[in-house]
Amino acid sequence: MSITKDQMLEAFAAMSVMEVVELIEAMEEKFGVSAAAAVVAGGAETAAAEEKTEFDVVMTGHGDNKVAVIKALRGATGLGLKEAKAMAESAPVAVKEAISKEEAEALKTELEAAGASVEIK
Repeated sequence: MSITKDQMLEAFAAMSVMEVVELIEAMEEKFGVSAAAAVVAGGAETAAAEEKTEFDVVMTGHGDNKVAVIKALRGATGLGLKEAKAMAESAPVAVKEAISKEEAEALKTELEAAGASVEIK
């Protein structure tokens, strides 16, 4: 007769913390493994998986040349004049979200050339 995972989990839930610790130690000894090594390896995989691939471009201010910034916003986003003006005046505002690093850098350069202050997050 085989024990199911659910039955094992119920048995572990009924144990005290000390009994679970002793069980883990016995399993480490029997199988020649370490539970700590599995935790460290899992952490390394998580760090690699969390490498940032999407960036947000946030305009924090329009600077002195608002007209040039509005033109740059229209070109970058495809917004109409009214919408681009509203975006420029509502800084800080996300101009584009979830874009590649290269695209974010290019957009930041374009907006800064027009006079805006920009951050990449």
